[in-house]
Amino acid sequence: MLRLALAFCLLALPATAQTAPSRSEIAAYTGLHRAAHEGNVNEIVRLIAEGADINARDRRRRTPSIVAAFASNDAALRALAEAGADMNAQDAQGYGVVTIAAVANDPDLMSLALSYGNRPDLIHTNWNGTALIAASELGNHEVVRRLIAAGSPLDHVNNLGWNALIEAVVLGNGGPDHQKTVRYLIEAGADASIADRDGVTPLEHAKARGFTEITNLIEAAD
Repeated sequence: MLRLALAFCLLALPATAQTAPSRSEIAAYTGLHRAAHEGNVNEIVRLIAEGADINARDRRRRTPSIVAAFASNDAALRALAEAGADMNAQDAQGYGVVTIAAVANDPDLMSLALSYGNRPDLIHTNWNGTALIAASELGNHEVVRRLIAAGSPLDHVNNLGWNALIEAVVLGNGGPDHQKTVRYLIEAGADASIADRDGVTPLEHAKARGFTEITNLIEAAD
């Protein structure tokens, strides 16, 4: 129980753990970072044609593509991707476009990134996690469905000892969004026998938290 309590303290929601550009950072942006934030495709094209570094980093190692993702600017992300931007770049916290979009519950932006080569199995370097784990925690079920279809690893375990199914139960609220998330994971073949570091399975967690619907979903898969 102590380990679980510590994990709850350490694992703030990815939306909180991620650091989007601040107002002061945005105000200081120039070049491609400013154009990406503003969604100014014409400026992106012009700057790249003039030799701007398409993968330049700000002080938190955000590339223009990452800035576009934080701003939910699909057109800017597309323009950068088509010009050859590194779609698998990660910022100083280890987050890339696909995980930023997954946490923001922006499935279309995420699918766009995947279509331009952002890997669905990319491991972000802070919690050794994946976009699927982050989305499952938040109950972003449409994102989860698309990541599964794209080939994101179902049973990858992060450095807290949790996978997507465990996080959907342990950090979820048991409501309809997390129920759909669990259903998608189970139907795709997620291994419900994988336990956390204390040996507690997703089913046991669901029963302990009184999540009847999720308990039934997991039990039906046995």
